[in-house]
Parts: sequence; C-alpha cells; structure tokens
Amino acid sequence: MNKIIATISGVAAALPDYILTNEELSTMVDTTDEWIMTRIGIKERHILREPGTGSSDVGAKAVLSLLEKTGTKVEEIDLVICATVTPDMQFPATANIICDKVGIKDAFAFDLNAGCSGFLYALSTGCKFIEGGRYKKVIVVGAEKMSSIVDYQDRATCPIFGDGSGAVLLEPSKDENGIIDELLQSDGVGRVHLHQKAGGSVKPASHETVDAREHFIYQEGQPVFKWAVSKMADVAVEVMKRNNITPENLNWLVPHQANMRIIEAVAKRMGISPSQVMINIQKYGNTTSATLPLCLWEWEPLLKKGDNLILATFGAGFTWGAIYIKWGYDGNKTNN
Repeated sequence: MNKIIATISGVAAALPDYILTNEELSTMVDTTDEWIMTRIGIKERHILREPGTGSSDVGAKAVLSLLEKTGTKVEEIDLVICATVTPDMQFPATANIICDKVGIKDAFAFDLNAGCSGFLYALSTGCKFIEGGRYKKVIVVGAEKMSSIVDYQDRATCPIFGDGSGAVLLEPSKDENGIIDELLQSDGVGRVHLHQKAGGSVKPASHETVDAREHFIYQEGQPVFKWAVSKMADVAVEVMKRNNITPENLNWLVPHQANMRIIEAVAKRMGISPSQVMINIQKYGNTTSATLPLCLWEWEPLLKKGDNLILATFGAGFTWGAIYIKWGYDGNKTNN
C-alpha cells in the first residue's frame, strides 16, 4: 500500500481594507518611516477597524474565497483548523465561528495557538489526518486581528503587526508532490521574552491589569531576534540536508514575516539568494499565523508543479519549525 501524501491544492487570503501607513503611525507614536523601515522593513499594514469584527471575519472571507477558487462544496470539508493568537473570544473556538459564517456544518473544527508558528503547526496537524486516511479535505486557516492586542503607545512593537488571513486546502496527493518532511520544535524558556502578561488564568483581567496596559504584546527584541535567526535557520538547513535540497535546487524559502533583518539573516545562513525568498512584510507587516499563507497566496502565480519550498517560522513559546513541500500544481493555471 502506497503512503498517502497530503498536498496543498489551493490557497486564498483576505485582508482588511484599511491600510495604516508609517506616516500615519508617526502621528500616533514617536516614530518615523525611516526608523521603521531601517529596523523592521515594514511600510504599511492592514487593520481591521470595523466595530464588532474579529479574526473570524477575515478568516471566513479567506475560507469562502478558497472554497470558490477550488470548486469545493462546504459539505465536502472534513476538518477546519484555525491557527490564531487573537481568537474572537476565549471560547468557542474561532474555527467554529468561521465554519458557521461560511456554512460548514458537522465538520471537526478547532483552534491551535503556537504563536507566529501557528500556521506551520496547524499545517502539520492537518496533514496527519490526510496521511492517516481519515479525511479527504482539510482547511488550514491562519486568521489574526493583531491590532486588538497592540499597544499603540509602544513605539517598539506597534509598527510590527498587522491584521489578515490566509487559508489552504489540503487533500491527498495524486503523485509524489506534497508535504514531504517537517521539523517542528519548541522551548518554553522563551516565554519570558514574548507574551501577553494578563488575560489568562494566571492573571485574569481586572481594573488593575487594564490600567497597567498588560493586555498588549510584550516583547524583548534582542533575545527574540537572536533565537529567531538561529532556530529558523537551523531547522531549515536540517530539513534541506535530510532531503538532499541544495541552495541551487531550492526554488523558494517561505519565511515568517516578522522582521526584514531576521529574514535576510536566515537566508544568508541557508546560503540562498534574495531572489529565492518570498517577502511581503513591507506591505502587510507581521500578521502572525497569517504570514506564511499570505506569501503562498501572493506568489501562487509563480509557483510550478514540483517546485521545492521550505516554509520556516519562529514564534512565541518559543516555537519554531520548517516544512519541506514539493508544490502540487502550476499556480498560473488557477483563478486568482
């Protein structure tokens, strides 16, 4: 019996209409376009501003677009995994809310939180249900409203994050192309450097925690930077080595879009050229669980069947990982 391989058969995305530029941001906090571009590499980011909207709204739009694009009916979907650190609410799961908004009934659905590594962790999880023969059609969606936990008085973190969503459809592969290998890791010692101080069971919301602005992102930049460069590069290189992928036959590195300097440092350590790296951080910022599918969506027209892709990420936890994909279809034949 041949081993079942999971493959990505379609990708879609959704972004809020409002764009927050560096120029506008500089009127809100003590920063400049030059400072942001030099240190982070972000020019603008999309922000979900409509009252009463959350991660499920951009997530649902991405999933609806994916279903239409791939000609998939809602009743065909077996499983929906939503990677997010900004759920609509503590419970129910944002995946359940997305399913309700798009009309998916009776499917297995749950959320997964692995910081900025969420999409890669969710992709790996979804693959297991395909590879085990349990399911035929799985949706993995990364959906974030990072603006809901960004402190726009903190000049160090507020330029970094944006809102958005990306989704992929996983199906059994009809050939040798698909998700081939992975290396996912974590180390909880990193939690002190990147977290949200209040709002959980250890420190529930109170007047004191709100007044102390403890419901926003807390990040220590230097240790996060050093860990991210080292760990993303290490797992990416390891996955390349054990699959005989060289810099010459790697078509694309798809890195988490956290910081331009991190991306450049990882690519350098992998020995690849800038032309092999998917970068759109300048337009969208760090959308956490949505960065990787947003890259795949934007580069899809350039992807060819059989292309070698390495997806690499790093996030709060600390969590990190890399996945090797042999791309399953010619992107220029899809309806974008």
